[in-house]
Amino acid sequence: MKRWMSFLSLTGTLLMFSGCSEKKAAPPAADATSMAEAVGGAKEESGGHSHGSGPHGGAVADWGGGAYHVEFTVDHDAKKATVYVLGSDGKSAAPVKAESINLLIDEPATEMELKAVPLEGESDGMSSRFVGEHDTIGVVREFAGTIRGEVDGTPYVGEFAEVAGEN
Repeated sequence: MKRWMSFLSLTGTLLMFSGCSEKKAAPPAADATSMAEAVGGAKEESGGHSHGSGPHGGAVADWGGGAYHVEFTVDHDAKKATVYVLGSDGKSAAPVKAESINLLIDEPATEMELKAVPLEGESDGMSSRFVGEHDTIGVVREFAGTIRGEVDGTPYVGEFAEVAGEN
């Protein structure tokens, strides 16, 4: 009987440990800071200054330390988000060769793929406008989040936030 109890105890212990060995914890989700550090060595920020409204009335963020800017706009009724890629001046269109970029909204947590929708005169796979639709965008509120994309093999990350009265 004593041997039987020892066997059951040992078996239970082995089952307890072996049952979990196949499961691996999911890696923590990459936030904008860690993504930017992994991509470019530093967090993309606006440098402590406000860009104000962009040429389309949206929230503007730096991309690549100011090499580019991105402007987030929203049409709540159409549940549509549009991001414009702007030049270093933060005003003029800067078409890039990309089929899509990613938009991550902080609250409510939403990830969207925005497809290239070239403006008139943009061709050869170049676009400065990227558009996507999602029910989250239909909610009337000030959005904040991250815009990620790749230009000529270089990944870019920029954080934006709509501010009442600015956009």
